[in-house]
Amino acid sequence: MIDKSYDDGHADLSSHDSFANGVPHATFARLRKEDPISWSEPKDDTKGFWNLTRHADISLANRESHLFSSAQGIRIEDQSREEYLARRTFQETDAPEHATTRRTVNPMFTRKLMEDFEPLIRELAANIIDRALESTEFDAVDAIAKQLPMLMLGRILGVADEDLEWLVEKGDALIGNTDPDFTDHVIDKMDTSAYRMMPFRSPAGVELYDYASDLLHARRPLAKNSILDIMKRDENAMDERAFQNFFCLLVAAGNDTTRYSISMALHALANDNTMLTQLKTGQYWDTCADEFIRYASPTMHFRRTATEDYELHGKKIRKGDKVLLWFVSGSRDEAVFDKPNDIILNRKPNRHLAFGQGGPHVCLGRYLAKLELQVVLQELIKKVDSIKATDTPSWTRSNFICGVKRLPVRVTRS
Repeated sequence: MIDKSYDDGHADLSSHDSFANGVPHATFARLRKEDPISWSEPKDDTKGFWNLTRHADISLANRESHLFSSAQGIRIEDQSREEYLARRTFQETDAPEHATTRRTVNPMFTRKLMEDFEPLIRELAANIIDRALESTEFDAVDAIAKQLPMLMLGRILGVADEDLEWLVEKGDALIGNTDPDFTDHVIDKMDTSAYRMMPFRSPAGVELYDYASDLLHARRPLAKNSILDIMKRDENAMDERAFQNFFCLLVAAGNDTTRYSISMALHALANDNTMLTQLKTGQYWDTCADEFIRYASPTMHFRRTATEDYELHGKKIRKGDKVLLWFVSGSRDEAVFDKPNDIILNRKPNRHLAFGQGGPHVCLGRYLAKLELQVVLQELIKKVDSIKATDTPSWTRSNFICGVKRLPVRVTRS
């Protein structure tokens, strides 16, 4: 069911406050039905934008990069050409440049390679669960959901374990730049122009850039054959600024999206223990990770820019207009998903759009994210008979990345 207590169906999608108590799913449901390509008016010197909310339309725009380009930015904010060039990663490029970079990095994130990490992931997850269960009441996000992605981030990057807490804190400050729990420089509450050349206009970018430069120039240790080690040894891959931006992307996206997928799964279990009972049967492991990820859709949108005039549902998108692909809405489209607001552990097929699936910019770490989610749930249900929320969760204040950031629970051990 959709919780309408904080969403009357007419939420302002440009406002981070509209998402501070969870995703305004009632608004997305209304837009899918009544106005699938709606217009958000200009606000605070930021240009207006179109909202795509239906699965079919989002899938089209996600595929057709020659019509809907990533090469002018992928977030709502307006950027000068100078800012765009200073901050871009390969996410903010189109073919052929994007395809060239993907060919370099894709082999490091194949399904087979990620599956090879399973023994390590299981060992880490088991230890994390054991530590969490030393108490019967705890914050499940801090004790469980945050821990495994953080540790795996270190293994993928090749950085020292003692740096991980700091790196995750800085990554939160980047991607959570609209939430005062994560940063002192809340982007819509103060002037952040001094950091306009930094990722997410965040001062944390300065520190992460410095850290990346230290790795690049061997002033910090870096594990051999880690992704960053491979990239730095490829002389044709990236210059220093590109390496810095790639590092920031991995630190932020490589941790937060998986954390919020896991935290949403734990939130679901803590509010409906029948799902825990279902998982204990062992019948749902092939499908449940995708379903929890569909339900969470932690990266709620990416922006594209129209490269030419284009008509959709009787409305004319003009060349240069910003177009938001609301994955979080498309993944609950009633035209595609039966009972889209319910978690159906054996949902198949599951054509969700989380992680940008179906397009050239699909998330590199999607296989790892699914594996981490599945393994942490497997290790948890071995050791608990029940998990129950003891208070309402708190959510990220962001219309870009949304998820449960605190989840107080009480558990009964097996």
